[in-house]
Amino acid sequence: MIVVTYGSDIIKTTIETLEASDIGTYLKPTDRVAIKPNLVVARPANGGATTHPEVVEGIILFLQAFGVRDIQIIEGSWVGDCTKRAYKACGYEALSKKYNIPLFDLKDDSYEILSHEGYEVAICDSARNTDFLINVPVLKGHCQTRLTCCMKNLKGCIPDREKSRFHTQGLHEPIAVLNALLKPGYNVVDGICGDLNFEEGGTPIESNRIIAGRDSVQIDTYCAQLMGYEPDEIGYLAYAKDMGIGERYTAETTLIERNVENKPATRMKRPRAVDKYKPYIEEDGACSACYSALIYALYRFKKAPVERIYIGQGFCGKTGKGLGIGKCARGFDRSVAGCPPKATDILRMLK
Repeated sequence: MIVVTYGSDIIKTTIETLEASDIGTYLKPTDRVAIKPNLVVARPANGGATTHPEVVEGIILFLQAFGVRDIQIIEGSWVGDCTKRAYKACGYEALSKKYNIPLFDLKDDSYEILSHEGYEVAICDSARNTDFLINVPVLKGHCQTRLTCCMKNLKGCIPDREKSRFHTQGLHEPIAVLNALLKPGYNVVDGICGDLNFEEGGTPIESNRIIAGRDSVQIDTYCAQLMGYEPDEIGYLAYAKDMGIGERYTAETTLIERNVENKPATRMKRPRAVDKYKPYIEEDGACSACYSALIYALYRFKKAPVERIYIGQGFCGKTGKGLGIGKCARGFDRSVAGCPPKATDILRMLK
């Protein structure tokens, strides 16, 4: 079951979506609830990268009306950024004070290594041990995985070292394994104005929708199709199918659409900004923060680069002609320092 509600009043739309959903089938008033937004970077939600605090506020109000009293917000920003800074910049410090809801930085958390079919993943204890995890991703594009939504948002629930390791293994398979080991009690997707090109935002597309459901795979396959992708074009969805994780969205899935008079007149268009730069890049195990900075710099550069670009952990200790991006590729004859580097520094070097 998936519920989609359209509207620009974010708090009201979120509450109405949850009221029309089946979350009450699984949630108990006595549950300890952890809300996990997407605060990948310290940037306000109107840029298309992070979860609107109003969405989380709507969830808090719904939970309190349901009788839940033990609520916390948990997150771990991407490697190279500070979760506490993101909480402040994204409006979550004010939200915490307003409702007396604690904020927890998963970068400071302990973790346990779990195994699925021989594949080990370290998962933060605060995400793993809560009674009911509410996953609150942003529906947006990603420079490496094309789509980031429910399944990939759980990557914020692993330690930074594990995030880096995921990139050395190609992201898709470890994301699927993580979702076999850590299952949210419910998902509430912020589809207000996600950036369909860049995970870190900058080119938001207004859609004004909240999407909710229990099955992460089902929602992600639905959202992939909203963006013009077949599910198997998203690598971690293909792995999830092979591993038997979740159910895919099909014509038989119960889909409830509310306030359709507010539905956007135009469909979400499949983004192409990222794909056109790939012929110029040699990528091997690049972290999202580093790769995203490169793509955004190329987007701002607006021309084809004159030299081959190298990026990723696979280039540590290697040398050669070309432009190296970040600490890992510093051995090339030209390089941009940083872990991750700034898009402005990359742009300056391209120019």
